[in-house]
Order: sequence, then C-alpha cells, then structure tokens
Amino acid sequence: MRVLRISHSATVRAWRGRERALRERGIDVRLLTANRSDAGGVPVALDAAPDEDVVGVGTWGTHPALFVYDPRPLWRALGERWDLVDIHEEPFALSTAETLLLRALRRQRAPYTLYTAQNLHKRYPFPFGWFERLSLRHAGGISACNAEAAAIAELKGFPGRARVIPLGVDPVTPVGMDPADGSGDHVVVGLLGRLVPEKGVLLLLDALVEAPSLHARIAGTGPLAATIHEEAARRGVADRVAFLGGVDPDAVAGFYASIDVLAVPSLPTPRWTEQFGRVAVEAMAAGVPVVSSDAGALPDVVGGAGIVVPRGDARALAAAVREAAGRRRDELVAAGLVRAAECSWPAVAEQYQRMYDTVLAPRRSGLSRSEDRTPANPAHQGESTEFGTPRGATEAGEPGELDDPEIVVVAYGAPDMLRRALEPVRHLVVTVVDNSSMPEIAALCTEFGVRYLDPGANLGFGAGVNRALEDRLLPEADVLLLNPDAVIAPEGIRALQRGLTADPALASVGPAQHDEQGVAAQAEWVFPSPGRAWLEAVGLGRLIRGPHFVIGSVLLLRAEALDHVGGFDERFFLYAEETDWAYRAHLLGWRHAVVPEAVATHAGAGTSTDPSRRERHFHASQERYYRKHFGAAGWALARTAQLLGATARGIALPGERGRAAARRAALYRRGPVRAEAEADPRPLSA
Repeated sequence: MRVLRISHSATVRAWRGRERALRERGIDVRLLTANRSDAGGVPVALDAAPDEDVVGVGTWGTHPALFVYDPRPLWRALGERWDLVDIHEEPFALSTAETLLLRALRRQRAPYTLYTAQNLHKRYPFPFGWFERLSLRHAGGISACNAEAAAIAELKGFPGRARVIPLGVDPVTPVGMDPADGSGDHVVVGLLGRLVPEKGVLLLLDALVEAPSLHARIAGTGPLAATIHEEAARRGVADRVAFLGGVDPDAVAGFYASIDVLAVPSLPTPRWTEQFGRVAVEAMAAGVPVVSSDAGALPDVVGGAGIVVPRGDARALAAAVREAAGRRRDELVAAGLVRAAECSWPAVAEQYQRMYDTVLAPRRSGLSRSEDRTPANPAHQGESTEFGTPRGATEAGEPGELDDPEIVVVAYGAPDMLRRALEPVRHLVVTVVDNSSMPEIAALCTEFGVRYLDPGANLGFGAGVNRALEDRLLPEADVLLLNPDAVIAPEGIRALQRGLTADPALASVGPAQHDEQGVAAQAEWVFPSPGRAWLEAVGLGRLIRGPHFVIGSVLLLRAEALDHVGGFDERFFLYAEETDWAYRAHLLGWRHAVVPEAVATHAGAGTSTDPSRRERHFHASQERYYRKHFGAAGWALARTAQLLGATARGIALPGERGRAAARRAALYRRGPVRAEAEADPRPLSA
C-alpha cells in the first residue's frame, strides 16, 4: 500500500511517529509537511532524518485553517500513483481545499481521508462552510481525535463512520521521582502549553493560594506570559512560581522530569474547548500523574487514568494535585502508563491501517474473502444446521466455507407473522428487537432460542437495527436484515452469501422477491434524486438510469461495509433508512445488487394497519432523504416535481387513483415532515 500523507504539524520530529510506525507495518508512506511551523509558540524548522521519506513544503500564512502550501511539491506528488491520500488537515481549512483542487486537476483517483479535532458545532462563513461540506461528502474516511469531533463530521455530511483515533506519543522512560507525601511538604505542579486565559493559567495560580504546599512550573508562550509574575505576586504566591518560557519539543521530556503532577485546568469558551490534550498523554507516558478539568475531550483522555475535576474550581484542583502527588501517585502512574500505551505511535498506526484498509475495501480485487476468514461463531463448530452441513465446514470438508450471518429482525406486533419469518432461520444466530414490547413475541423468542431485545419504546426500524448492532453476537459476521413479514429459506441465504462474497465491491445484496400470491415485486431501485423526481413527474420514468440500491425487507450487509458506513440514521423512523444507508455506502465507493438465485416472500406492510399513516411516514422519510443528501434546494426541486406530478394525476386519473393522487398533492403542499409531526405525537425532525 502506498500512502501520501499531507500534514503541516508533522514538522515536529516527535509528531512524525505515525509515519515511522506505519512504515514498520509495511506501508509505503511519503509525508509532505511544512518547512517551518509552530509548536506551542516555539518556532520549529523541519529536520528530517535521511531514512525518512519526508518532503518539506513552503507555506503562506500561519493560522492552521487559513494557510496554504506552495502548490508545486503537492502537484508533483499528486501526479504519482497512490493507493490513498491522507490529508491531515481540517475539512474546512484552505489547505484542504487547495489539496483537493490539485488532486482533481491532477486526476488523482486515489480516495482521500481527512482529520478533524473540531468538537464544537460551528457554522463557517462562505467559502469555508462550502469547503467543509464538499470535502466531507466525498471523503473515504475521517480520523478524529475525540468523539465529539467524529459525531460532528458525520452530522455535517461525512457519509461513513468517523473513527476516533488518539494523537500519538513516543514512549518515554518514566521519570521515577520519589513521591511527595501530599500533606504539606513540597509538591511541584506543572503546566505546559499556550499561555492564554482558557488554558486555566490563572486558575492554577488560584490553586496555589488554596494549598501552600504547591509550587508551580509554568512553560509556554502567549499573551499571559508577560503578566504571570504580576498575577502571582498579586496572589502572594510569586515565590512558589517558576516561569520557564517556551520549551523546545526536544526538551519536553526534561520538563516532565522536573514536576510531580501535570495540571491541565482548561476553561472552555463559546468558541473553544479542549480537543484532545496531548500534553496529558505525554506526561502519562513519562510516569507523571495528571489532573485535568472536565473541559471538552479531557474526561475521555484523562478519565480513568488521572483525576478530573470540575472546570473553574481552584479548591478542587488544589486538592486533586495533592492527592495525585501523594496517596494515589502509584495508582495513577500505573494507569497513566496503560493509557499512554493506548496512544503510542504503534497503537495509533494500527488504527490508521485499519482505516486505510476499510477505505480501500470496496476497491480491492482478487480472490474472495471466504478463503481466509475464520468461522464467525467458533462455539458452534460441528453443530448441524438447517443448511445441511456443520457450521465451519463445507460439504467436502474443505476450507473456504461461508460463515453464518447474524440475523436481525425488528418486530412490531404480529407474532404469527414473525413466527413464519423465524421458523426457517431459528437455528442461526438471531436477534429480535421488539418495538411493540409484546409478551407474545418474548415468549416466541424463548421458544425458538433466539435473543430478544425490548427497547421499551417504538424506536422505528433504523434505531431498532442499531440497538442490535450495538451488541453484536457475531462481531465479525455479515448481518442479514429480515423483516417480520418476509420469509427466506436457508438455501436463499446461502445464495445471498455466495453473491456477496463473489464481488468484494458489494456492500449489500438482496433476493428476488414475490408476494404471498407469487407475484414478482421490484427489489432493486435507482437512488432518488431531484432530477429523477422530475423525470417521473413528466412521465419519463422509463428513462431513469443510475446506481441502484436494494430494498431492506431481506438484505445481507457486508461486515466490512457496516464498519465503513456505520449504522442507520435514526432520524428516519420508517422507510428510506436502507436507501440512506445504501446511498452513503455508494458515496464511499460500494455497490449493491440483487442475487436472482435467492428468492424471498415478502407480504409488504404486514405489521402496519394504517395506510394513511404509512403514506405520511413514507413521504416524510423522502423529505429527510432529499434534505440530507441534496440540501434545501434539492428538496425544493423534488417537492415541486412531486406536487406538480400528483396534481396532474389527481386531475387526469379517474376514481380512487385520482383521489389518492390528490391526497398526495395535498401532503406535499403541507410538507410531509410537517404533516407527519402534526398527525403523530412522536418528536420527528427533518
């Protein structure tokens, strides 16, 4: 695998550990980074070792979101063959837009990934907001250094599952200092970083007032550097404060060796909060206990390995520092070393390689994965199944067998219908999520020996599926979604598995379908779009072409695609959940297909008795889909097409067909989501 990484912050030698660890894993990585950058206020010049494939690039501008690279080195690099381009810049940054423009001009076809740390949901002015939406929509992967940033990237348009990967640190030999007793002798607390009010510099001085045993060593640059001595004197603690100024990245280990505890007492503002807190992990790696506030991502980074105190509480900060240097020191040092190992460069590189492999999965070629997959449920090896062979063995006993999928059924009432769906698959691994909380369904699951989950409310289909996916019984297996009003035989499931395994680019496959009278039903559809809505409205639906998706009544999802795309969007209560999931997979490079050798019976709307409510849910979900993927303008176009088409049919068609079209036109005049909310007390949003 050849990867081109672009990262302005990798000028700092210690922050190029990711590339070194990736090369150790056999990945060919070239790094383009700034010739000069800033590390905590200290100017840093690129100093690459001879064995590093690193190219220094000139930059214009200093703000992380507003600078641009000299385009010439990027142009040359993007002209080479790469499997993946990893842009370690924010989606809204000018440098990201520059790189993607050069990538397009160079016709570089390798997928790209992005990095984000922004854990506040901000709306950026034009053109930055436009850059952000465009770059997220077409990215193959996202690495985020905190969970909030990952969620925001998904909410703003990244079609897949953003991965939370920590910022890495080099392993450091623990300093091994003698612990302070924490009761009043001499405890040295350090603070390292930008000297601005939101970093809690003055709060640390207030903590010194609360505890005479505390002495501070403060390192960094920033606006408060000129007033630290004055502020310390005003509080009467000047004799217990040492200000060191900026610390070169190569001297950071020496700073940690000079303190008993590191404090990260950050104070969030409406425009900023802690995005990771790399200094906390660095200190842990050096064997120094850490005390932090609860700002931003700090509880996730420090919690369980250090002490987290309420933001702005100087007394709690002072008490925690004394505790960390005293009776809890050994405990916190041990826990901190474990946390630092989780953030070590080898661990980070492993997660990056997983992300790269996932992004490239729909583009892979060659032999099918069944040749090297281990059985999904080893505990069942040797048991007979309704497939007619033992789990974990083929008819001939040869390797390369297909592993059993995990089956998920979201039920709502109709236990007799559910019985018919479960009967052919009862010996497989099945989870039933019962949105109706019916005792009869719980009893049926007990009878069949399948797992029963009661969410306690009607979550809708997508959220019900997610409830099962949160607690997988076969974590590495493919997932078969089965409607309670659908029936598929074991041989049909096998045919689906063969179809999915035969083409590595398929995210999902479904069977051919017919109703209970044997009438064939359409199982494969072209993705909706505003343009296609207009073709249908003017009677040219036969001309519609484009990529397809498969309806979700019986749908086999590839495990790797689930890992890439993530679960279902729970804003879709009923209908269009699988359309949205499939379209997100399409944007990430996956495809979908019907396997004609597999056949299923699908009653259709078998668990619903209210046609008007179904109609509202269906078209409200269509509105959500259009708004999500085509914006307000796209929805306006599609809505106008639907309204005009339905109005024309209402006038032209006789009888009930004309009346149904008129009702649909009225629904679109009102707005489907609005009509749904008015008719249904459930809180729904577009």
